[in-house]
Amino acid sequence: MNYETQTISGSDEQVLLSDLTPPPSNRRRNIIIAVIVVVLAIAIAAYVFGHKKAAPTGPVTESVPSVTVVVPGRQTIDRTISTTGTLAARREMPVGVAGEGGMVTRVLVEPGQWVAAGQVLATVDRSVQTQTAASLAASVNVARSDESIAQAELDRAQQLVDRGFISKADLQRKAATRDAASARVKVAQATLAEARARNGRLDIRAPAAGLVLTRGVEPGQIVSSGSGVLFRMAMGGQMELRAMMSESDLAGLKTGARATVTPVGSVRSFAGEVWQVSPIIDPTTRQGIARVALTYDAALRPGGFAAASIQSGSSAAPLLPESAVQSDTRGNFVYVLDAANKAVRRDIVVGQTTDAGVSVKSGLAGTERVVMAAAAFLTPGQKVKPIVRKMES
Repeated sequence: MNYETQTISGSDEQVLLSDLTPPPSNRRRNIIIAVIVVVLAIAIAAYVFGHKKAAPTGPVTESVPSVTVVVPGRQTIDRTISTTGTLAARREMPVGVAGEGGMVTRVLVEPGQWVAAGQVLATVDRSVQTQTAASLAASVNVARSDESIAQAELDRAQQLVDRGFISKADLQRKAATRDAASARVKVAQATLAEARARNGRLDIRAPAAGLVLTRGVEPGQIVSSGSGVLFRMAMGGQMELRAMMSESDLAGLKTGARATVTPVGSVRSFAGEVWQVSPIIDPTTRQGIARVALTYDAALRPGGFAAASIQSGSSAAPLLPESAVQSDTRGNFVYVLDAANKAVRRDIVVGQTTDAGVSVKSGLAGTERVVMAAAAFLTPGQKVKPIVRKMES
């Protein structure tokens, strides 16, 4: 701003505001701001009044989406249980030393070989036992000779007693001598038979017909009754799958149920049937064992791992396409339509899933109109236009 000074009464000075008018640059800026404010006010007024005029005066038409629905009904569904387990011999027979043992001289079988009942699997040295048996056989012959002499003396005494040369007391003594000799013969024979039986037990034999699974003995090895298992056999070659199953799956499983077993790494499947269901449940794992009987095949190796599919009866339940079933943190659910065609959430418990669809254990009666597709885009209470589609059987 411009100020002027004037001298009044000598040396005193007084400052006077000579011009209150702003400079030209400030005045121009104020005019521009005022114009902008007026333009904005006009634009806002036009927008407000224009929208009020454009607002429809009639009722608003709501857009109702169309959805496909199905009435599932109830269908007969085969209950299939998928499980895994270990292959094993159905009746495994451990074979060891039945006799006193000794040094193994020969091993006559290999794993994978079929053997008959009583067939010799390995032999044990019996050189000492053979000599003992020969000695006992000689003792039998000695006892028989003594018996023959005693019998001959008794026969002669009987001829002389009638003539009075020998008393009846002497005759009775000779009869007793003959009886003692006969008893010694029987004792010698029994001792010989025992020795021969012991010698026979030196051979390690198959207790029944079957398949040799393992061999744990070699020639030259010293074995005894404490040597443990020397061979393992599968009686009759019968195999089984010992399938671990949950408590709920075991509840409805019965013996005779059909099963299909596929060993790991194999493209072949083998038919079998459940022959035993575990009567107890492991308190730690809450699982039990179902034993599936299988006929012998070289591809079924005991100790291997296999998967099984067990047919455990059938039941009637609603069957839905997979697109109808939704899930969230609360679990599985579907949308059904009420009488006003509004979507209603319905929580369900699903059963098994097959190529035909998803079975529903609980939550649906089968008479509801269930949204088949687009359920993921609905909200509870939303009104829709249903398009009913027939459920494929």
